[in-house]
Order: sequence, then C-alpha cells, then structure tokens
Amino acid sequence: MTPRESALALLIEPNPEAKVTGLATLWTQAQAFDWPEASRSAVLQRTHAHEAAQVPGRPERPNLVAPGQVPTRSPFTIAGRAALIHAICHIEFNAINLALDAVWRYPDMPTAFYMDWLGVAYEESTHFALLAAHLRDLPNPEGPAWHYGDFTAHDGLWAMCEKTADDITARMALVPRTLEARGLDATPLIQAKLARIDAPDARAAIDILDIILRDEIGHVAIGNKWYHTLCDTHALDPIAHYRLLVDRHDAPQLKPPFNEAARKKAGFTDAELAYLLDLPPRG
Repeated sequence: MTPRESALALLIEPNPEAKVTGLATLWTQAQAFDWPEASRSAVLQRTHAHEAAQVPGRPERPNLVAPGQVPTRSPFTIAGRAALIHAICHIEFNAINLALDAVWRYPDMPTAFYMDWLGVAYEESTHFALLAAHLRDLPNPEGPAWHYGDFTAHDGLWAMCEKTADDITARMALVPRTLEARGLDATPLIQAKLARIDAPDARAAIDILDIILRDEIGHVAIGNKWYHTLCDTHALDPIAHYRLLVDRHDAPQLKPPFNEAARKKAGFTDAELAYLLDLPPRG
C-alpha cells in the first residue's frame, strides 16, 4: 500500500494500541517512499468507498455525549485528575484521526503536505501513549486501574472534521488553527492548576503537558502554513476568508485569554492575533 492507503487503513483501525503501533511503522516507511504518484492520484477516493464509510475507527468506549453533558470534576481529587487526563487522552486520540484523515482525504497536494500530516499523526500517537500510560499508573482507591474509555467524552473535534471534509482550506482553518490551537491557550492554565497539587502524579502530568505543548505549537504551525498556502493559491485574504469559514461552519467561539507567545511561535500573524482579541461575543 502507498502511505496514503496505509493512513486510511490506520484511520479505520478501532484499536488504539494497534493504531499507535501502526503509525510508528508507517512514519518510518513514509520517509523512504517515492511520493509523486501517490500525491497526485485521486484513485484512493474512488476505490476505497467501503473503507471510507468506516471513518473514523475507534473503540466502543468511551461513551460519547454532547460537550455540555461531560461531567466536570475537581482535579484536586485523584478521580478528578484521572478524568482530566482521560479528557486530554481523548483529544489526542481524535487528533491522530484528524491528521490521518488529512493524509488520505485530499489528493493533488505536495509531498510535503502528506509528510507534514503523517508526522503530526505520529506525534499525536506518542502523546496518546504517554497519557494512556499515565492514566493506568494513577492509583484508583475504588477499583482497578483506569484505562482510556472509562470516562465519558464528547466528539466536538471530529464533528468539525466532518463539516470540513469537502473543503481543504476550511479544514486547515478550523481544525488545526482553531480547535487544536485552543490547546495552546488551555494547557498553561491546566498546568497552573496542577501545580497547586502536591502529588507526584500531578507533577508527572505537568511534564507530559510540557511535551504536548511543545509539539502542538508545531502542529498548529503546520495548519497555519497550509492555510496560508491555500489562501495564496486562491487569492483569498486569510482573515476575511477565516471569518467567512467560521460563520459557514458554525465554528466555536474563541475567547481570551490567548497564549499569544505560543500562537506567534505557531505562525499567527500580529493581524490575526489582533482579529482574535477584537472578536465580539457571538449570539
């Protein structure tokens, strides 16, 4: 199989551990692959309708509910910290699928596009593995070890993936540089809360989040790069078109505080940051 076909196969793989293991192999293989034909061909979209109908592959658990129905718990309890780690673990699992979807879904892109998003998928899989292991290591005074799937979760990230399936520019605008970029803003706040807890697991979680934040800056930067490339290709103003896409796809309201330093590292321009800071409340 070509790397794009392999990306689709891993995207529909429901077992998280198999997805993680397969991505490590695919990432190694892709770096030695002769890409041009696979990059230009749209055959994948025509010949894999059955596989595409199974997108995305995920386990039976966690139970998915509306975002507002996910219970909130205090991180100052061990169960609350387990729920927090599980929520981030779920985000990383979705992020694996989002990156794999970008690889298989969009033909006729440069090789660099596919390698960028395969690299993102691989790094997201390492984040998932770190968090899943940390979750298992948390002491559970009420029963056996916690695992991914033990808490309820929501499907907001993948819902936006589906909304933007037919528009690669919208995908780049509203998934990596909108929904995933929110992690740049939220992570330091989560770390600050965990820093108030005098427990080894809280300190370990902070260290894992350091790794995730470092990598996520790079992932958002990739989204910014390809969004701006696509806007340049089609003579679109990045800010005006972003505003149009937010309205068209009913993207979530972005609210301060923004991690401006991290967003600048991720490629947001001063004009784009000013636009975000001046956003009025919606509704």
